[in-house]
Amino acid sequence: MPAKDLFHDAVRNALQKDGWTITADPLFVRVGGINVSIDLGAERLIAAEKSGQKIAVEIKSFAGPSALSEFHTALGQFLNYREALEVREPERILFLAVPVDIHDTFFMLPLIQNVTQRYELKLIIYNPNREEIMKWLR
Repeated sequence: MPAKDLFHDAVRNALQKDGWTITADPLFVRVGGINVSIDLGAERLIAAEKSGQKIAVEIKSFAGPSALSEFHTALGQFLNYREALEVREPERILFLAVPVDIHDTFFMLPLIQNVTQRYELKLIIYNPNREEIMKWLR
């Protein structure tokens, strides 16, 4: 089983505080002979609907020495995981969870903004210390 991200538990707790039920930790998806392990699967029931919203969350701390290298890894995982979900669980929306300090600095750089928009990355901005979701960027 892959190692958990540094802020895995903080994001899990933040999602639960935000009304989500964690349904998988991790979420395993098998497609085309490849096993994919996404950090979390979660669901939230909506009163007006019989079924709820389903998401998958890939958590990143960006704690390594190079934010750009971390971003390359995160982007590659996000694109591959999104493809796998489209085949196996098309109702589930994939999000990349990033710490608020990284979002407010590195993710504001023009190149990163362009890549985020071009590849339609959906982001959860979280505060790891307060274990709170700060923003959803869809």
